Amino acid sequence: MLLNMFNAVLLLSLPGGSEWILIVLVVLLLFGGKKIPELMRGIGRGIREFNDAKSSVKNEIEEGMKEKPVSKTDVPQ
Repeated sequence: MLLNMFNAVLLLSLPGGSEWILIVLVVLLLFGGKKIPELMRGIGRGIREFNDAKSSVKNEIEEGMKEKPVSKTDVPQ
């Protein structure tokens, strides 16, 4: 059982130095030196849009929590 847990931890661990070098080389071969800046700009835009959407949803939730609940006596008939 302990060996199975150890193997699961090894499968989920981050790559080491030589693995990162291999990953960088594969990315360079696939995209080339000129395409990488465009790829990084696209990733940056995506992250920025995600963070903007996340903060707007958070603000809407916070505003909704601050609103006074409508009771039956406040509603005009």
